[in-house]
Amino acid sequence: MSCHLHSKPSRPDRWHPQCGPAGAGSVGSVPDRPYTLLSCAVSLDGYLDDGSPDRLILSGPEDLDEVDALRAAADAILVGAGTVRADDPRLLVRDPARIAAREAAGRPPQPLRVTLTATGDLDPAARFFTGPGTPLVYAASPAAAAAAGKFKGRAVVIDAGAELSLSSVLQDLYLERTVATVLIEGGARILRDALAGGLADELRLAIAPFFVADPAAPRFALPAAYPQTSAHPMTLTSLRQLGEIAVHRYCLNP
Repeated sequence: MSCHLHSKPSRPDRWHPQCGPAGAGSVGSVPDRPYTLLSCAVSLDGYLDDGSPDRLILSGPEDLDEVDALRAAADAILVGAGTVRADDPRLLVRDPARIAAREAAGRPPQPLRVTLTATGDLDPAARFFTGPGTPLVYAASPAAAAAAGKFKGRAVVIDAGAELSLSSVLQDLYLERTVATVLIEGGARILRDALAGGLADELRLAIAPFFVADPAAPRFALPAAYPQTSAHPMTLTSLRQLGEIAVHRYCLNP
């Protein structure tokens, strides 16, 4: 199925809570786009992975459980196409009690899974497509028609225009898909676009106690003009130890 982005707002703005210290799983809503929380794990030297074919484990059990709680609180989980290819993530809530709590609240058992692709170069057998629920694939116009055929019965493909952008995707999710909260889990370019574009409200950064030091590996905070400078820093709202992982949480738009 192929759909098109709608550029005009169709609903009024929503009130949102002030960004501040929040427990695991708490998210809110903001005007014009979903309330957006970025979550990623890095090495001490800022790498999201290493250069090997196998996925580098940067999180411990306690950290992963907290991320599961954040997933359970979100309406949608978004990753880039590169993350789908490299990590083959399921993007599902794992804890049965959290799934049951979502259903008891009248929500779908799982958040909506979302990805962006300029080329449509994704494997239809990837776990992203296997459910439960039907994911969304935002594709650039040149790739949208082919992607709609390739992922027929596995995903809803949305023509995101010639210039595929995270900003347009977030707006469409909010205005047309009634998504109020989004958890973004990578990869490097999506995280960069969200931070540099002022498209996120919170950053949850889990830091593993080791170095990667691999120039071929993907890094957090790719070069960009970030609004979070020494003159306008982020606000640290919590710093906690989860097992061997140090978890920083920042408010990006105080």
